[in-house]
Amino acid sequence: MNVIVANKRHSDLAGLDVDIIKSLNGEYDADELIETFKNFFYNKMVLDVTAMKGYDSLETYEKLVKGLVPDKIVFLLPEGSKLCTPNFLSHLIDIGIYNFTTDLNGVKYLLKKPNTLNDVEHIKKMVNESVSSDVEEDFVSSEDDNQNIVKTTAKINDGVTIIGFKNVTEHAGATTLIYMLRKELAKSYGNDAVVAIEINKNDFIYFNDKHLFSVRENEIKNAISSKTNARIILVDLNNAVDDSYCGDVIYLIEPSTIKLNKLIQRNRIIFSNLANKKVVLNKSALLNNDVSDFESEAGVKVFYNMSSLDERKRNEIISDFLVKIGLINKGSNNNSSGIFGLFRR
Repeated sequence: MNVIVANKRHSDLAGLDVDIIKSLNGEYDADELIETFKNFFYNKMVLDVTAMKGYDSLETYEKLVKGLVPDKIVFLLPEGSKLCTPNFLSHLIDIGIYNFTTDLNGVKYLLKKPNTLNDVEHIKKMVNESVSSDVEEDFVSSEDDNQNIVKTTAKINDGVTIIGFKNVTEHAGATTLIYMLRKELAKSYGNDAVVAIEINKNDFIYFNDKHLFSVRENEIKNAISSKTNARIILVDLNNAVDDSYCGDVIYLIEPSTIKLNKLIQRNRIIFSNLANKKVVLNKSALLNNDVSDFESEAGVKVFYNMSSLDERKRNEIISDFLVKIGLINKGSNNNSSGIFGLFRR
């Protein structure tokens, strides 16, 4: 059985479909919460942090985790607040708090599959990297942290973020996804600041976009170096062997029965190789429970669940995904649902 401690999100949490043994509503000192629950048996606690006096102070959380087990608490953070920034989240991680979200889908997800340090360490990596000041300001002002956020784990070389995309199942949609991501990023960074490069294919030509380039694998590093105005480079890796120049690689899986069976027949240990990788379900029809089942059966953590999209339209889920990987924020001229997009299905 679970407990709920709520305040400003009381009405939202009242509709949470979980077994509840105890519920509190109001504002409490950390000491009061510790005294109430230190000897109380419960499975998980959902804590609307606005129910804690001083919830915007790290000291409040430090006090709480000394008296209660943080792994048993899902922290519901106020969307768009300073709590949803990489620096604050990094401090929470330092004191052992790994389960935080801004929405009810995130709460449900974390109740079923709590985060480990490995699931949130990208936030700390992002804080430690030398991100260019304007990107850092954008990110801090967002709620991301997604989730994510929340975060960009992408390596930044001389101010350039390079992210690779690789189809794991056949025709998983890397080319079209990159095209849509580039268009959305250009709205925040400018057209010339965002380019995409595909390796060993010429599919980009059909998009009629001068910011999309096709090269052979032995030309890729020179191509990257030649994009002197670029701040973000998206790479369609295709069958490229070397991806060491990428700060991060997104692995795309189309989770249809036929595509998955073909994949397993071709490589029975493929999912073992994808452990701890950023796996994105693309062109996916899976719902929340389906994703959890997929993770359990495949033994991999799904970084994001991306439905089929119309590349001719602007899609909110594209913005949400970009917030998740830390490249834009909620206020970047988009309608993103925030850094915690990982938990939106």
